[in-house]
Amino acid sequence: QVQLVESGGGLVQTGGSLRLSCTASPTIFSNNAMAWYRQSPGKQRELVAVISKGAITRYADSVQGRFTISKDNEENILYLQMNRIRPEDQGIYYCHIGLVRYLDTTYAGRGDYWGQGTQVTVVT
Repeated sequence: QVQLVESGGGLVQTGGSLRLSCTASPTIFSNNAMAWYRQSPGKQRELVAVISKGAITRYADSVQGRFTISKDNEENILYLQMNRIRPEDQGIYYCHIGLVRYLDTTYAGRGDYWGQGTQVTVVT
């Protein structure tokens, strides 16, 4: 049973913008923590941005000020707006719904749901 469906990846020029979307089933979206991760070639999967149940957001230093995580509770969609994209932003982006641990903070949630990943390719 597919519960998370991602979209929005693709080719983008350095300095450009993309918006990633992750549509989830209502049962897992409601009252849950959510995050976007990425995996770049040769690197471990890393957290990019997290949004708590109460819509508190936090970002990796590398994307702070350029990316925005948001959610639409009516449509059950998680977004990642990516602006001023850099070559190092290239990778596969995954949405995650459920408990999130990032550095010194635990964002309460239930379950451990992952999207299938969407590729972001940056061209110069």
